[in-house]
Amino acid sequence: MTDIKNEKWVSLEEAAEYLSVKPVTIRDWIKKGKGIPARKIGRKWAFKCSELDAWVKSGKSAIK
Repeated sequence: MTDIKNEKWVSLEEAAEYLSVKPVTIRDWIKKGKGIPARKIGRKWAFKCSELDAWVKSGKSAIK
């Protein structure tokens, strides 16, 4: 199991692939405040897969 503290950040495109959605969908979720765990690093969005997993499991990803 990957140590969460040492888990690498993934790009918006990698996060989209991980969640099986298009990058534009993730941008839309961020813009609409859907609670997706994202951090802005410089000019780019970054994500941790463990945080994405927790977000999906919490059911917040299903809120319309």
